Amino acid sequence: MEQWITQELERTELGDSRRTKRLMKIVENLSAKPESSIPQASGTWAQTKATYDFWDSPYIKPSMIRQGHIDATVERITKHEVVLAIQDTTELNYTSHKALSGKGYLDSKYAQGLKVHSVFTASAQGIPLGIIEQQVWSRKEEELGKAEHRKQKSTTQKESQRWLDGLKTTESIIPATVQVVTIADREADIYDLFGCPRRPGSDFLIRATQNRCLAESEEHLWSTLESVEPVGTTMLTVKRNPTRPARTATLTLRYCTITIAPPQNRPKTEQLAPITLQAILVTEVDPTPEIEPISWLLLTTLEISSLQDVLQYVQWYSYRWLIERYHYILKSGCGIEKLQLETAHRSEMALATYSIVAWRLLWLTYLARCQPDASCEQVLEPHEWQVLYATLHHQLYPYKAPPNLADVVNWIARLGGFLGRKGDGSPGVKVLWRGLTRLHDLVQGWEVCQSLNRSLSSHS
Repeated sequence: MEQWITQELERTELGDSRRTKRLMKIVENLSAKPESSIPQASGTWAQTKATYDFWDSPYIKPSMIRQGHIDATVERITKHEVVLAIQDTTELNYTSHKALSGKGYLDSKYAQGLKVHSVFTASAQGIPLGIIEQQVWSRKEEELGKAEHRKQKSTTQKESQRWLDGLKTTESIIPATVQVVTIADREADIYDLFGCPRRPGSDFLIRATQNRCLAESEEHLWSTLESVEPVGTTMLTVKRNPTRPARTATLTLRYCTITIAPPQNRPKTEQLAPITLQAILVTEVDPTPEIEPISWLLLTTLEISSLQDVLQYVQWYSYRWLIERYHYILKSGCGIEKLQLETAHRSEMALATYSIVAWRLLWLTYLARCQPDASCEQVLEPHEWQVLYATLHHQLYPYKAPPNLADVVNWIARLGGFLGRKGDGSPGVKVLWRGLTRLHDLVQGWEVCQSLNRSLSSHS
């Protein structure tokens, strides 16, 4: 399992090869036991102290830790014709960590922590490719309660600028030969983002929240789309979350070309122009009363020439769920909010490190779903999957060809408590990170036994 870490981080430049080796060792420890505390994952006091010293180093910045992973992500991106760049913002809540310096207020004025905005890339089939941008900041206390003043500021002076910065970074990093589609939720429904200059092959797919006025008309966005005749329906699997079970939803699809009017509260000197976009309205048919129905109004620069285009874009937007799972792994799997570090800088250093671990867990989960028949040796070395098989089946692997990826991921999940019953579906990231922890211990025990056997043989 350690081989992937070398491949992922071999381009990392930290000013000293020893620092790069230290980062690789830290990622190896954390990825083997993502749920564990730093001392538990590190194994010894020396490695625990080395991890904390690394995150406290004045010679290393969080961007330097991320850069090796970003370079590896771009290499994966170049193998695809179309890539989805999913933007989203989350917050790391450190309210109970009173000693942490450098934190600021969050969306609740009673909560303290850091804001994090990431650009997470995925293939057009929904396989996570990695992070290419991550902004971390803390809000200043003097800005608390000044929402009305913020409305008077330009976008460049507000947090909204993060969406435009994310787009700019995306276009500068992803090669022009790859079509990139920026996907974001309702927070990104910003006129300046829609009007932002884009390079050829760069499009966006944004969920609307504002009922915008349409140009040269008294009509508004939502009523216009609702009056359009449906062009078809589709089925979508809705993932479960803490507030709802998984379900299959039937969706009605409508679309049309619209031209949104520029905001009226902006200075006339800006000379803002109307913007023509494609709009897609997705509504759930006959939802059960206890569940909030799906209702997406998507705005896009992508061309629509048929129902197949609409179906493709709706599927792409559904992959926005990936970045929420990524945040879930960081918080619930890696416990990034539980770290007792002393400064916001150290927390960002830890975040940059754990981001690599979180991506890998998510990649493994969805690769097995999208490419179930691929060889398991993409993710495990031969002795690792053989130990896994022997542990679960109480016998040596009886076939010549390695097992496929779907089977191996299912076996790892079983180590983590996955039952694999008929209605259980595919294993999720939670049972996988638990299973990987157990597998690491099993493999480590096997390697110790092999070493002892070799030692005994050499002395006999």
